[in-house]
Amino acid sequence: MKNPDMENPDIENTVAVSTQAAFEIFYRREFSSLAVIAGTVAANRSVGEHSAQKALAKANQQWSTVAVLDKPGAWVRRVAINLAIGRKQRSLTEAKALLKIGPTATTAAETRRGDPAVWAAVDQLAPKQRAVVALHYLEDRPAAEIAEILDISVSAATSILHKARANLATGLGESHG
Repeated sequence: MKNPDMENPDIENTVAVSTQAAFEIFYRREFSSLAVIAGTVAANRSVGEHSAQKALAKANQQWSTVAVLDKPGAWVRRVAINLAIGRKQRSLTEAKALLKIGPTATTAAETRRGDPAVWAAVDQLAPKQRAVVALHYLEDRPAAEIAEILDISVSAATSILHKARANLATGLGESHG
């Protein structure tokens, strides 16, 4: 016997609308902080926004899988961070050329809380260090969550954060203990 619900286009449309609505809620909830995190990793606000959009587009394409994850926000952050790191590495030559010309673009520091000099120093860190600093200080995430998002061990996340703090202290001319 056939299930009449399986042939009912109204039910299929309701499920599709419900799924799309769930993704739209997820998108609105995650985009801003995701763009800031990715922008910090890339040391460029527009790259961060682009990486966030691409990560969320990928989440949308795989929404049936992503939606049922324990932490879909962690999944999309990992994707955005990886995209930002890749973009940063590919555009290093371009960035150096732009620095020679002078600052013409808006930087990620304008969307981050705190001292712009500190964020300028963060922008000089290695990509993984920027990612850990952004997740810890911008989203107040503990080492265990950072490790999960970046798919690294908790000890690696803690070590990277420690090295980032030491590098920031050196870069800002402070002593660290």
